[in-house]
Amino acid sequence: MWPAPLFPSALLILGLVCRNEAAVNSSAGILELALGKFRNVLLNKTTPVEAVLRNIASNVTVVLFQIHTHHKNVTISFDKKPSANDSGTGADKGLISILRPLQNVCTWYLQVLDSEQVLSTAVSLPYTERDPIPGGCNLEFNLEVDPNIYLEYNLVDTRMKFAPANLGYARGVDPPSCDSRISQDSRWRLHYDIYQYFLPENDLSEATLVSHLRKMTEVQSVRNNGIKMATLTSDDKTDIYFSSLPGQGVVYNVVVRDPLWNTSAAYVPVHTYACNLTALVDNCWSLRRLSTKIFFTTFAVLGLFLCFFGHRFWKTDLFYMGFILMAFFFFIVITRVTSLSYDVRLGLTAVAGVVGGLLLVAYWWRFGFVLLCMLIVGLVLGFLSASALFFTPLGDYKVFRDDAVFWVTFSCAALIVPIVFVGCPRMLNILTCGIVGSYSVVLATSCYVYTSLSYITLNRLRRILNDYFNQAYTNVPFQTNDFILLAVWAMLAIGGITVQLRQERCEVPFPPHPYRLWKRERERRITNILDPSHHVPPLRERIQNKLSQIKDLFRKEQPAGERTPLLL
Repeated sequence: MWPAPLFPSALLILGLVCRNEAAVNSSAGILELALGKFRNVLLNKTTPVEAVLRNIASNVTVVLFQIHTHHKNVTISFDKKPSANDSGTGADKGLISILRPLQNVCTWYLQVLDSEQVLSTAVSLPYTERDPIPGGCNLEFNLEVDPNIYLEYNLVDTRMKFAPANLGYARGVDPPSCDSRISQDSRWRLHYDIYQYFLPENDLSEATLVSHLRKMTEVQSVRNNGIKMATLTSDDKTDIYFSSLPGQGVVYNVVVRDPLWNTSAAYVPVHTYACNLTALVDNCWSLRRLSTKIFFTTFAVLGLFLCFFGHRFWKTDLFYMGFILMAFFFFIVITRVTSLSYDVRLGLTAVAGVVGGLLLVAYWWRFGFVLLCMLIVGLVLGFLSASALFFTPLGDYKVFRDDAVFWVTFSCAALIVPIVFVGCPRMLNILTCGIVGSYSVVLATSCYVYTSLSYITLNRLRRILNDYFNQAYTNVPFQTNDFILLAVWAMLAIGGITVQLRQERCEVPFPPHPYRLWKRERERRITNILDPSHHVPPLRERIQNKLSQIKDLFRKEQPAGERTPLLL
């Protein structure tokens, strides 16, 4: 059975009617449009719809017609029989009509090819002769003038591409040349503002998309509601990357500006959830695998324990930090050099993490060198601190797209933590247990409910594993779930650090060297003959005695033989 959000058409239509926005039934065959007014149309496979815009003002030179659906494809074209050069197919598509002199009517055709019914939203926007024409200098895509934005996404990054714009011009006049030399009289003076808009978290419904998509359609509403991510000049490639947020709805749009005339025009907004809404498996509702839930839930249980008792249970603390360090590096290596499935890689990572934790505990037991152990503990906290620093808008600065600059800066930020606390290692360990242990709870929560806080560390892992992620903008939404989890993280960290400081205020900073204690105890037993433990047989002899006692339990009792009475 499909999830409920995939069948909202009837409810959405009723809701729109309640807001006095009547949906147009495609059975009529004609959709009457008005400039700047959104119309909802229910398309079906059998009957194409003719969208008509009448009474166009004489000062309008270009009309941008666009249509949007939740996830199903719709074909729009200039003719009843669409061809590749005069049509577009997708969930967010638009066409630009260049008006002729005296023309006051425009017609477009809408049809569905692979679905029975599709609820869509259509709007037409006017532009004058001084407004730039989105996609007016298209050289890459099929349409002669292509105002559409094209998205390619995977679980890591989302790539946006669009065609360059051209200068506006009057009706009946030849368009300005797209290949002219760079000057202020050509399209090279145009600038492109890239905007991003986040839909509400954990909401994949069609009604939510329709209501919010309208905020990213017209120029002024895009500027009021969207987040400006970048500004491109005509010298830059119209190609930009964003960090993918699977399961989180995002709307993108581009506003092209003409600084000479101080005019602007918007492209056709496009949306994505960075996941498949219709797949039977691995869809937007089943992104979080069972193996991930088991791994991070176990990780969080141990982290929560260490948040409050980490320094007291010193060896468990070392095991946890060694696990993190070894698992992190092992996952990077195995992902880079093999093509194993995710579940297999995660299982091998858990095994490698256990080995890393045991090795660190063994090192402490044998050598007891506190500073090296604290270096590893400090690097774990330093990595989280540096990741949090680049999780802010600082991480999207253009200078950090260079890998050398980024990783040198990141490494210095991570090393600051162990260097600052080199004189007070106990405080460093308590801080690490409180902050890292409580953050593990956030990571476990992200396996069940979407939260942007998980991308604090996930984006660093993405940058290591993916060659093009250094070009991606990593902005994320910060909504209700994130504020709640941020408060929980802060309370757990502060509470855990406070509890540990009170527990350890009268204790020695670190436990004594285990190997020295064991060696001293062994020598004491050998030299002190009055010590009862001195007379304890060796381990091998004790094991043999125990085995003999066990054999006696199964041995058959022998007959006693003839008995002679005592003579008085």
